[in-house]
Amino acid sequence: MFCRAILHRILTSSSSTATRPTAVLRSITTAAAAIGSGEKAGGRRGGVSNDDYFATIHHISNVVRRDIYLERTLNKMRVSPIVNSELVYRVLRSCPRHGVESFRFFNWARTHHPHYDPTTVEFEELLKTLARTAHWETMWKVVQQMKAQDIPVTPTIASFVIEQYGKHGLTDQAVHLFNRLKNLNCPQNTEVYNSLLSALCEVKNFQGAYALIRRMTRRGVTPDKRTYSILVNGWCSAGKMREAQRFLEEMSRKGFNPPVRGRDLLIDGLLNAGYMESAKGLVRKMTKEGFIPDVETFNSLADALCNKSDESDFCIGLFDDVCRVGLCPNVETYKIIISAASKLGRVEDAFRVFHRCVEEGTRPFPSLYAPILKALCRVGRFDDAFCFFGDVKAKGHPPNRPVYTMMIKMCCRGGRFVEAANYLAEMREANVLPMSQSFDMVTDGLKQCGKHDLAKRMEQMEISMRGV
Repeated sequence: MFCRAILHRILTSSSSTATRPTAVLRSITTAAAAIGSGEKAGGRRGGVSNDDYFATIHHISNVVRRDIYLERTLNKMRVSPIVNSELVYRVLRSCPRHGVESFRFFNWARTHHPHYDPTTVEFEELLKTLARTAHWETMWKVVQQMKAQDIPVTPTIASFVIEQYGKHGLTDQAVHLFNRLKNLNCPQNTEVYNSLLSALCEVKNFQGAYALIRRMTRRGVTPDKRTYSILVNGWCSAGKMREAQRFLEEMSRKGFNPPVRGRDLLIDGLLNAGYMESAKGLVRKMTKEGFIPDVETFNSLADALCNKSDESDFCIGLFDDVCRVGLCPNVETYKIIISAASKLGRVEDAFRVFHRCVEEGTRPFPSLYAPILKALCRVGRFDDAFCFFGDVKAKGHPPNRPVYTMMIKMCCRGGRFVEAANYLAEMREANVLPMSQSFDMVTDGLKQCGKHDLAKRMEQMEISMRGV
């Protein structure tokens, strides 16, 4: 078992791993021996707790990330009994920005532990890291190792690598990998086509992207929503909305209708490209003509309007318009609109949307009703806030610590210290530990208004809850 004090120094020390004293390595060795003995007894991790096991993985990951001589340090740790597929995968996953170091660790695990046989999972995680860090030559060495062991490259990992080539502007290499997939026993499915399409659009090679779409249809590979979205987003980001519209019309004539309507794709493309006014105009035009956007598209637009461009008033009016022509909002829609109306102080509108959501069968939950509570307290309507809070506690999901903390803070700002103290008591009954700042605000406020007995009880409550 780990010595807790030694382990704490291991994880918090900022000095180089290579210069740590032998006592540190001895503690890791002890842990490895304990885990190994547990494995012999029949348990994968034996009697060692998960905390100790993951602390060991965390320390190994730090060695991989920071130690220049990582192989030497790992050998001194004597962790051979616990080197298996799970440990290697977890270490690789925790080093997503350290390509060469991850490759060195992977080779160390293979060469120094004959019992370790790498699986597809570790190979793919290593390929992702090498592609993400642009270590292409090393990545291809790993691909050859996979081929030598008859481990196929899956479409998902091939797509990831192709997209990484695109993000680095290496479209020729992306096309080269795409053409080599058959030799790697990897099918060229829709996911793979989409990744190459994305790589071409990254460098604004729309002619090549359109040629790839034609090849895709000739080979009988059916485009999906992402296929259309990639091209439409690319054209919109380049300011070529007419080309995007013509593409959708042409694909429709050929019988390849997108899984969502073309206008929704255009709205998403305009939003992703930052053309907010154009997206707003297109939605207004749709509603005037009696058409409604897809609910996910509307949510994207509403989120952009409320949280990125501060046009909440327009968003609330647009919500009413699209609902009149038949939009069926989901819970995410209601959350966005309730939050927007509450921030503007339009409490009655927020209540109207909230009650509509509840009438449709949604059980109130904290992030749905918290904005209304805050809006009521902000304008001094504390009695209404307390009444509403009582209703949602009785009929909805119980409040969490952020909601209680917000209510306590708002009560203290409004001089309602007794009510704030009651919420602290409620939190204790619900086994929710308040923040220390909440106790401080309440006790200070109670003392200032002369309620010293209640303040003393709050202090005693904090001591009993924190066990100090």
